[in-house]
Amino acid sequence: MYAYKLDEFAQQAGRLDCAIIVPILNEAANIQPLIEKIGTVLTGYDAEIIFVDDGSTDGSLEILESIAAANRSIRVIRRIGRRGLSSAVVEGFLSTVAPVVAVMDGDLQHDESVLPAMIAALQSGEADLAYGSRYAGGGSVGDWAADRLMISNVATRMAGSVMKTPLSDPMSGFFAIRRELFLDIAPRLSQAGYKILLDIVASHPEPIRVKQVPYKFRTRTAGESKLDSMVVLEYVELLLEKLVGRLVPVKLLMFGAVGLVGTLVHLALLWGALTGLGASFAIAQGSATLGAMTFNFALNNVFTYRDRKLTGWRWVTGWLSFCAACGIGAVANVGIGTLLYTEAWSWWIAGLAGALIGSVWNYAATSWLTWRKR
Repeated sequence: MYAYKLDEFAQQAGRLDCAIIVPILNEAANIQPLIEKIGTVLTGYDAEIIFVDDGSTDGSLEILESIAAANRSIRVIRRIGRRGLSSAVVEGFLSTVAPVVAVMDGDLQHDESVLPAMIAALQSGEADLAYGSRYAGGGSVGDWAADRLMISNVATRMAGSVMKTPLSDPMSGFFAIRRELFLDIAPRLSQAGYKILLDIVASHPEPIRVKQVPYKFRTRTAGESKLDSMVVLEYVELLLEKLVGRLVPVKLLMFGAVGLVGTLVHLALLWGALTGLGASFAIAQGSATLGAMTFNFALNNVFTYRDRKLTGWRWVTGWLSFCAACGIGAVANVGIGTLLYTEAWSWWIAGLAGALIGSVWNYAATSWLTWRKR
């Protein structure tokens, strides 16, 4: 039913000219139109399209497998237990031997007609990376609302702090790069969030020869957008990773931020138990500690470790392991602080040292015990 012939586009012999990586999640209605559009503009190229599916539930995978069974130029990577656009793109790159690899979304919002220009810039040696820009002359963001445009402009300015190669549209997910260059950069990639182009440019130690190709961003006509509040968080995490990641793990900073908020929660619960319920200090302190631990666990689960988020029964066992690990951290906190204080250190230095040791222990222990990658 879904077999689609691309005789001119898919030659069965000869070296590949290029590959197009398309990460998708629930894009059933857009798959076949996208293949047809790419096939039309890449007539004459020996190319392949690599769809990387992140666990679609709308029939996307079944459609892709049906097409791929009839056409060797269409390949499918099915990911199980792994999510994220950037890491999906990396897996796509590692699965092809094409010398030039392009990346585009599967929602038809990227204009496939500029693919030949991007590919040609790399094949001619003019550039090592070509990207589609909505902000170059002749480009357009389409019918974006004013608030989305403002957010994009702010994010673009923020990206300047980590880029060694200036880009007019670092938020673009539409680009082509020499595979050899990508493989050189790959070990340094954060693979966090959706902004793989920014990650690539920020991870290379030297400026990259680039060419921008203007294009007009289309409006989505089918399927649902994957943009949500987490995209902003992942973008900030990527920037932090590139700015300070070599000095301190970004997840440690996020874990610490959650801990600070948790301290406020602890104090609020303690005050409420003492003044509102009239509980003894020991009971109030114990209840506040357990409540703060639960808060910290829940927030870390959706914030710091959202890529390893625990659900169902694993949430319960994760909470138990988190409380156990943090209990040991509390003992370390008190022990180190007391030792330094008895050695005539200032009370605040002893207190901070104990808190720091306890926090580092909690982060290390829970990252391995509670949110260990499986």
